[in-house]
Amino acid sequence: MTSYAVILCGGSGTRLWPLSRTMQPKQLLALNGTQTLLQQTAGRLLKHVAPDKLFTVTHEDHKFQVKGQLAELAVDAVVNVLAEPIARNTLPAIAWAVYQIYQREPGAIIGVFASDHAIDNEAAFLQAWQAAEQVAQQDYLVLLGIKPHEPATGYGYIKPNQNEIAGGKMPVYEVEKFVEKPDLSRAQEFLKQGFLWNSGMFVFKASMFMAMLAKYQPGIDKLVRGLKPESLAEQYAQFPNLSMDYGLAEKAEKVAVVPVDMAWSDLGSWDSLYAKRPKDDNGNVLHGDVYSEDTNNSLIWASRGVVATLGLKNIAVIQTTDATLVCDRSRAEDIKNLVGKVKTSRPDLTEFHRTVHRPWGTYTVLEEGSNFKIKRIVVKPGAKLSMQMHKHRSEHWVVVSGEATITNGDMEFTLQANQSTYIPKTHRHRLANNAAEPLAIIEVQCGDYVGEDDIVRFDDTYGRTG
Repeated sequence: MTSYAVILCGGSGTRLWPLSRTMQPKQLLALNGTQTLLQQTAGRLLKHVAPDKLFTVTHEDHKFQVKGQLAELAVDAVVNVLAEPIARNTLPAIAWAVYQIYQREPGAIIGVFASDHAIDNEAAFLQAWQAAEQVAQQDYLVLLGIKPHEPATGYGYIKPNQNEIAGGKMPVYEVEKFVEKPDLSRAQEFLKQGFLWNSGMFVFKASMFMAMLAKYQPGIDKLVRGLKPESLAEQYAQFPNLSMDYGLAEKAEKVAVVPVDMAWSDLGSWDSLYAKRPKDDNGNVLHGDVYSEDTNNSLIWASRGVVATLGLKNIAVIQTTDATLVCDRSRAEDIKNLVGKVKTSRPDLTEFHRTVHRPWGTYTVLEEGSNFKIKRIVVKPGAKLSMQMHKHRSEHWVVVSGEATITNGDMEFTLQANQSTYIPKTHRHRLANNAAEPLAIIEVQCGDYVGEDDIVRFDDTYGRTG
């Protein structure tokens, strides 16, 4: 038996706004420790699978960030990153990854896991995963079911029956039925009746999955077998928006579940993050430069600058460089509606942070007006921006640290700290870091339009166009 793992690294994490945004969602943030949620997930999985057996499915917009974060753990894990041109829910993403593995090893046993979950008891998780693999060899679709500790209304539920399946290292039961997210009274009944939370973690044999896909979703099966790099965007748009639960799990004949208590959370809201993190003597979770007085049972998160609180109780205060959220912790599930209102008039606040990640490094918008923008640009060693030009703006570059290799029109030269150059409008130009240390520059843009889409690319190391 060869073990593979698939990480689903999609979603925008709207309920964790303003930290989580479309271009840097929660799975790419360090919310539960020093590593990002993606890195924590990959680290767990790499304790059971080899780096070249780890597949990650993400959105095209996040491909370079995902690769960069995985490379910090294991360079070989970067090889199997699949980038969706458009989001189409979990079943198409899983099918795409599984088919890649199926072509290599039809008998491979595959585990599918979300990138944004927190698991404190990794030993219990690994034991449950291995038990699921043993049963998956008998052509079962196996789920990891979380033993609930409260009547939660934010999760789907699984009802196991009494038929224990032989062969697992832990008790594994056949699934009697799946139940949608219940109201509180039903959730309380489920708790008494031994129902499990549906974690969205699946384990199965590659050949069994492809057989189920052909039987229950023949359209997806045909599409996934015919995907081609040169027409991926057009083909991927034909996939239906369908989840793994609806598309296969609830239709399959042989479905099993491993009940497990592994201190699990999907970190889907500020309240769930509050529950996970250590608290002070007043029951507060404090992150960053925070001063609190007569504040209890609250989550205070300062990303930059100081947050001071007085006389608060059961409140979440989330501060970023350009947006601040203040809400009752019990209303954390309703943030999605609030973000919708923000998006109507200020879509930039839901899409981007002031610091934006690019494959070559980052840029931070320091100040912006109708005809100017000031950025701090950091270029990683050995990286370079595209050869480009702008139709509506000129740029002034001042090197802050490191050594810049610059193409400006027909000239190529290097600049050291405290040296500068001017890039006229419509000039071809490029910024590169050929040194061993990071390069930092301040860029001042001036023109009648300073939007990010005013870029004409002539050459790009990372395959971007525009």
